[in-house]
Amino acid sequence: MKALTWHGKRDVRVEEVPDPRIEEPTDAIVRITSTAICGSDLHLYEVLGPFLKPGDVLGHEPMGIVEEVGSGVTRLRPGDRVVVPFTIACGPCWMCDRQLYAQCETTQVTSEGKGAALFGYTSLYGSVPGGQAEYLRVPQAQFGPIKVPENGPDERYLYLSDILPTAWQAVTYADTPPGGTLAVFGLGPVGQFCARIGRHLGAGRVIGLDLVPERLEMARRHGIEVLDVTQLEDVPGALIDLVDGRGPDAVIDAVGMEAHGSTSGRIAQTAAGLLPDRLAQAMTDKVGVDRLVVLKAALKAVRRGDTVSVSGVYGGEVDPLPLMEMFDRGVQLRMGQCHVRRWTDEILPLLSGDDDPLGVADLRTHRLPLDDAPKAYEMFQKKADGCVKVVLAP
Repeated sequence: MKALTWHGKRDVRVEEVPDPRIEEPTDAIVRITSTAICGSDLHLYEVLGPFLKPGDVLGHEPMGIVEEVGSGVTRLRPGDRVVVPFTIACGPCWMCDRQLYAQCETTQVTSEGKGAALFGYTSLYGSVPGGQAEYLRVPQAQFGPIKVPENGPDERYLYLSDILPTAWQAVTYADTPPGGTLAVFGLGPVGQFCARIGRHLGAGRVIGLDLVPERLEMARRHGIEVLDVTQLEDVPGALIDLVDGRGPDAVIDAVGMEAHGSTSGRIAQTAAGLLPDRLAQAMTDKVGVDRLVVLKAALKAVRRGDTVSVSGVYGGEVDPLPLMEMFDRGVQLRMGQCHVRRWTDEILPLLSGDDDPLGVADLRTHRLPLDDAPKAYEMFQKKADGCVKVVLAP
């Protein structure tokens, strides 16, 4: 089959790889009909290369048709249309029983000290082949895949794999009071959905911040008040002044480790990427740093006594945070890998009607064949051609 494979920094290729097969009774094989490029895939394209090896298959936002199931999978059958969550969870373990699916004890990558295994996401999370491919082996298929209606375009349901539940969790963690103000830093795909979900769940005012004109315009189309950060000298101060001199009731950081404007973090990430893999892994694990300009702005902007919710991916081990200010201001911080199946039963009914309250039909800017994936990664990273979200068709 064809699959997108990693070969080095900014070097991804579509190649022929062996077809997946049933290896465990709880496996399923899914023929992929649509698979998206996630913002966190760009971390693999840039800074997390030391944890990949040439030939690793990327991608963790797939959906398709079940082709085959193992003997232990009774809830699916060939022909079912499914979305595959990026987190691999078993369902009945101690963590899953508490809906902490991203910490599943059956698939935890204990050798790396990490939580549940993820599709297409480095040795840190199990080196499980990903879904930017024609076919995908799905472990723990007795629980993970989400059955969706047979009708409707893929993109009505595809985002259940990651970015919709990730945004839903971020908004839930932010806990904006009814009628309150939510600020969202970063209007990439997750940030777009955070802003829309915030409005849907009762925020009276949602402010989105970004520097890409196409992202700002997309948010405006959905009734989001936007701020172009390139026009602001003091972003936290501007937000505080804009919201009653107190700041937003809740703030979401939907950017993460590669934020623009963090020069020292960028230099450190680049330096690590120049080292041999073994040294780079050790450096990242013990002394890794992130670009923290967005997180620090969020912490300084949120109203005293309230919450910053982090959905952007961070990977540093020695990141300096303004703890004195956080303590003085009584800021709460919530974060974590998304527990996808915890939220999908709430979200799915919103996708099945004609009214599209979350605007899933207005996110994808490019749909390309899988063969064009290398070009799509470059375009997405450079934010070229108005690119906000890419969906690949195997």
